[in-house]
Amino acid sequence: MTTDTPSSAERVARLTVDLIRAAARHTVPLAILGLVTSMLVAGVYILAALGTHPTRSTISIKVLLAESGGLLPNQDVTLRGVSIGRVTAVNFTAAGVAATAEIDARIKVPRNSTISVSALSPAGEQYLNIHPHHDGGPPLTDGSVISEDRTTVPVSLSRLLADSDGLLGQLDPTKLRAITDELRVTRQGPAKLAALLDGGAFLITTVDSVLPQTTSVLRNSRTVFTTLADAAPALHRTARNLGPTLRGVNTMDGGFRRLLDHGKAPLTQLDGIVADNSDTMVQLFGNLTTVGQIASARVPALTDMLNSQRGGSALGAITKVIHDGAAWVVVDIYPRYGCDYDLPRLPPFVPDYPEPYLYTYCTNPDPSVLVRGARNAPRPPGDDTAGPPPGFDPLAQTAPTPPAKSLIPTPFGGTPFPIQLPPDPPDWPVPPNWPGPRPSN
Repeated sequence: MTTDTPSSAERVARLTVDLIRAAARHTVPLAILGLVTSMLVAGVYILAALGTHPTRSTISIKVLLAESGGLLPNQDVTLRGVSIGRVTAVNFTAAGVAATAEIDARIKVPRNSTISVSALSPAGEQYLNIHPHHDGGPPLTDGSVISEDRTTVPVSLSRLLADSDGLLGQLDPTKLRAITDELRVTRQGPAKLAALLDGGAFLITTVDSVLPQTTSVLRNSRTVFTTLADAAPALHRTARNLGPTLRGVNTMDGGFRRLLDHGKAPLTQLDGIVADNSDTMVQLFGNLTTVGQIASARVPALTDMLNSQRGGSALGAITKVIHDGAAWVVVDIYPRYGCDYDLPRLPPFVPDYPEPYLYTYCTNPDPSVLVRGARNAPRPPGDDTAGPPPGFDPLAQTAPTPPAKSLIPTPFGGTPFPIQLPPDPPDWPVPPNWPGPRPSN
């Protein structure tokens, strides 16, 4: 008798039938196993959808806020828009609100980052968004606290409505009514309104692309507008004072027009004069440049003369002496010590008027002598003319005056004495240009 071996299909079918019969005999345990499996799959799906991983390690950080800004527990914590944790609690503090967040320990968040409360939509759905200033640096650790100066919250609805009320209060209802009347005059009114709204939307999107620059402009504009508000009374007074001035200008409008119409000829003549004397003007300007350089080098001396730092000036002294139609002076009868220049005296009775000495420097270093004399006069930097030059001749005299025929007789010198003058005065050295014969030793 021959026995046939069953095929693979028959074995699979027989195994399936046996499993079904066994399941029919154990219905309750299979049902319980199916429920448990379904609960596990659903739980894993929900945890994955909420971004919660039981096996993932987290760190806790505290974020200090001026106000909650609508933030609630179980909201997302994102890093550059990518979710890295959840908000676990939002509690009150003495100065504001403290939000506690659990973030993924594997994510290294720089400690100098700023955190803002943002919203996914106008309806709410606030979350914490972390903005790192730059990569690197020490990261946040478990228990780190983000201070309030590095956190921002969105504008609250009450503040938005208050600011909107101020904005709407500046609008003129009459002008708005005129705009609405113009929009509904023709059938193109809806199209015009749509164009205005499209232009406004385009403007808002353009401003949104340059949000940091727009924010900076608004902050700077606040300073400018505050300054204008503080200066409003002065501007009003200026406007009132400009009123009479402009009215006077208006009355002279005809004269200004005539000046503009006939002013071309004098200006043309002036141009001709300047062109004809250009060479002379260039030379004049060169001379003025030299004068300016010399005056600039001697600014200290001019300042001392006009406004001395020692409590007065030459011009001030003159104004103190001459006033009330008289000259007021104080005469000191006591003799004062003077400086001896250590030079031979020129005879005052010789009518040929000898030239003065060239180098007359006071040899006495006493500061009480000639305090305001040539030695203490302010000089330009590097000027060493307070003392005589090296190798100078102490008896040198200035250049003689060139002889010239006087138009007016000058007999005040008198006639020479008929007597013979002594050739050698015994009390002083004989000058080099002594007119008489030199004495013999």
